Amino acid sequence: MRLHFIGIGGIGLSALARFMAKQGHIVSGSDVKPTKITKKLIEENIEVTTPHGEQNITSDIDYVIYSAVIKNSNIEMQKARDLEIRTISRKESLEMILSSKKVFSVCGAHGKSTTTAILSQILQNSSALIGAESKAFSSNMRFGVDDMVVFEADESDGSFLHSNPYVAIVTNAEPEHMEYYNYDFSRFYGSYEKFLKLAKIRVINAEDEHLKLIDIPQDTIRLYPSVDIKNIEYILRDDEPYTRFELKNMGSFEVWGFGEHIALDASLAILAGLNEIGLEEIEKNIKTFKGIGKRFDVVQKSQEHIIIDDYGHHPTEIKATFDSLKTYASIKGAKSINTIWQPHKYSRTVDNLEAFTHCFEGTDKLILLPVWSAGEKKVDIDFIKEFGSYNLIIADKIEKDGTNINIIRDDKIIDVLDYGISVGFGAGDITYQIRDAS
Repeated sequence: MRLHFIGIGGIGLSALARFMAKQGHIVSGSDVKPTKITKKLIEENIEVTTPHGEQNITSDIDYVIYSAVIKNSNIEMQKARDLEIRTISRKESLEMILSSKKVFSVCGAHGKSTTTAILSQILQNSSALIGAESKAFSSNMRFGVDDMVVFEADESDGSFLHSNPYVAIVTNAEPEHMEYYNYDFSRFYGSYEKFLKLAKIRVINAEDEHLKLIDIPQDTIRLYPSVDIKNIEYILRDDEPYTRFELKNMGSFEVWGFGEHIALDASLAILAGLNEIGLEEIEKNIKTFKGIGKRFDVVQKSQEHIIIDDYGHHPTEIKATFDSLKTYASIKGAKSINTIWQPHKYSRTVDNLEAFTHCFEGTDKLILLPVWSAGEKKVDIDFIKEFGSYNLIIADKIEKDGTNINIIRDDKIIDVLDYGISVGFGAGDITYQIRDAS
């Protein structure tokens, strides 16, 4: 088939485009502007055009697949309709792309990217489609040699219900992206229930307080972290963080990263992987996991100043990472932690404001960047009042300057981070600011 992807630079859509190209389909795509992802796709011989333009849509295209942010008014969408080419959303395309595959579908509000990436390293013959870049294969997609696909499913738009799960893995079911569900909790939890019942095999974090609200089939494989995961310890090997733990009666495992949440994600992946391979192979393969981009991503390791980039944008994610960060700082002997936070979306910030105020306890400074609106209308939030218990610095942006980070307000440097550990949290452009990249 000939397929054209509108919004191909997105982390989710680019993985699908890569996967279909590897299967021999003719793939093209477009996006608003060039990015690292679009440049890499071009290097992989996928035709990418920026910006969008009606000339990109020709009559020989079989399907136009578009990302969730693309509107009906998009010029390429209009041209496709004029030419009577079928247009399908990303989530609708999953039924076509995954229908014949043995899918290990991972979902949850938090930890799904990490769990998917760990499971993809356990099942090394599988294809992998992840909503982040796996450092083990430097991409968000790996093409495997069999019909297994390890897939990061997305509950934010209900697309996990289209992922054809053979094995359904749920890390947690904390309400998130509730605007899609019209703030209807029965609809939200009902979607998770449907997802689990679609699968032949189910693996869940049975202690998640939200999963307890869902009618879960009795034959589901349940992980009880407080009793099933024991003797957690943290070690540095070649200056890289690792968590060692014991799982049930299966022995000891070691996985990249710090934190109880890492042990939990790895345990879910191990229990899912046992449906295909033995423990000895799992224990060996899990050690090939090297983390994922923008998750506890150590981007600078100078002796005086360590800089970490983290995608965390929900209070549960941020707190888990920050707790791991304190362990890392203790082992490294770092005497301070400075936090740079770029709130992501006004709706999320308002809905979780109280929880956010407790995320950063233990930070020496909290540098607050403007809210990354993601297209939402501005809402007035009194950050000075809400976060007044912190050593708060309101900034417009940050700039990497050698091994330092300059804090900028009104085009002036108002502070400099040059020692200890500096960590940036957010899903907007903070990742580029902190890395001095575009």
